[in-house]
Amino acid sequence: MVINYKKELESAAKGMILVHEPNVLIRLIVRIIVQKVKVSHAGILLHDKNRDTYILNVSRGPSGIKIPAGFARMDRDNPLIKFFLEHKYKEFFKDGAIIHRGLERAAKKKNIKSSFKRQLKQILYQMDMFHIDACIPSYFRDDLLGILLLGRKNNGREFSQEELDFFVALASDVAMAMRNAQLFQDLELALDKMRQLFVHTTVALAAAIEAKDRYTHGHTERVTNLSLAIANKLSQKTPGKFDKKFFDDIHVASLLHDIGKIGVPEHILNKQGPLTDEEMGCIHRHPMVGVNILQPIKELEDCILGIKYHHERYDGSGYPEGLRGEQIPLIASIIAVADAFDAMTTNRPYHPSVTKDEAVEEIMRLSGRQFHPEVVNAFVELYQEGRI
Repeated sequence: MVINYKKELESAAKGMILVHEPNVLIRLIVRIIVQKVKVSHAGILLHDKNRDTYILNVSRGPSGIKIPAGFARMDRDNPLIKFFLEHKYKEFFKDGAIIHRGLERAAKKKNIKSSFKRQLKQILYQMDMFHIDACIPSYFRDDLLGILLLGRKNNGREFSQEELDFFVALASDVAMAMRNAQLFQDLELALDKMRQLFVHTTVALAAAIEAKDRYTHGHTERVTNLSLAIANKLSQKTPGKFDKKFFDDIHVASLLHDIGKIGVPEHILNKQGPLTDEEMGCIHRHPMVGVNILQPIKELEDCILGIKYHHERYDGSGYPEGLRGEQIPLIASIIAVADAFDAMTTNRPYHPSVTKDEAVEEIMRLSGRQFHPEVVNAFVELYQEGRI
């Protein structure tokens, strides 16, 4: 069967664009080569920038893995690596691919230095050891990102020039895709560090809020832990509905659910006895105060829903907008149950604490009225499992 290498190259390039994980990208490339060109095996030595060494990332053939990943590790002084780092291959292989028979011919030439001839023989020894018939470097600018290693063709024939051109072009595309994938990963790591910094800042901010109210010490941490546990329980019931972002959002939203209390005077937060209508109105405004504080941060749009609506009630009698049923964002419904349970089981200026059993019974009684029934069911299951 005649292979249209231009078409295969275009197809491979399209696939590479969609992959942002370097290891997945490497497996994709090796599979394309093994399946389309019918070689005994193919592998890729990939640069590990943390250890500044080249590691065999994957090696496959028609019957599966040929050489275990990580089996071969080569530093910059390795003859093969050095050969490509110093671009010496260009003296003999203008197209960028070095092949076994070409190296053999070069090593027999009389007009080359003995040290270089020794290096060529060392490379031939390595190629023989791994049953490699061709090596194709993959560069991004002048950085050697990896080396494509190819075994012999299954039919015993030598690689044609068209096939070698295909490998060289593929290696060039791989370098670009690898660089993009690495940049994507670096960006992910940077974003993750920013998220961690934000969470730490959020925890500190939550602690500052609690410092205003001597009755709520530890409240934020307990509500956060319970909210995450409820969300996890719900995710077990409906796999695929809750992604990592939802858990990140509920983590931040529960940490900051009372951030608006920064705008509530301390004498109201710590008042013994019932609040006046005016004081109660001040308390009821704290969700919107929280929204106003966080609204400029676009990345917190979904978190803000939990903060804004965690005092809404399932029957529509809550605040600030009187939403009912499924109008209330699930993130807010989860925080509402966690917040209420912790409020009931800790001493507050307006009521003494009750037992966990009593609090659970009250939340069950208010299921479908104050609280979302599915959230209550998940909460009760956690309690019955002894996790609350």
